[in-house]
Amino acid sequence: MDRTRLVIICTQNSARSQMAEAFFKKYGDDVLEVHSAGFEPQEVNPLAKQVMAEVGIDISSQRSKSVKEFLGRMQFGYVVSVCKKAEGRSNNLSWSA
Repeated sequence: MDRTRLVIICTQNSARSQMAEAFFKKYGDDVLEVHSAGFEPQEVNPLAKQVMAEVGIDISSQRSKSVKEFLGRMQFGYVVSVCKKAEGRSNNLSWSA
């Protein structure tokens, strides 16, 4: 069965989008191929790693990625913005959804 591709966008891809990626992978891996990215990627926030560890999900191996890594390389069924600052910028991405 083909899984639907989902990308979660935020400004830095350091906390919310990383956490959302991990939750979607844990609970939707059978139907979703999940990625996350940011417009200005920063190191994954240590507090995000800690909070996710507290709920039994290890994100220590995840890394921040730029939206540029995905542009023109993948088609996504869904693009989700989890950051107010990224909200308007997501509309201007030129990839097939």
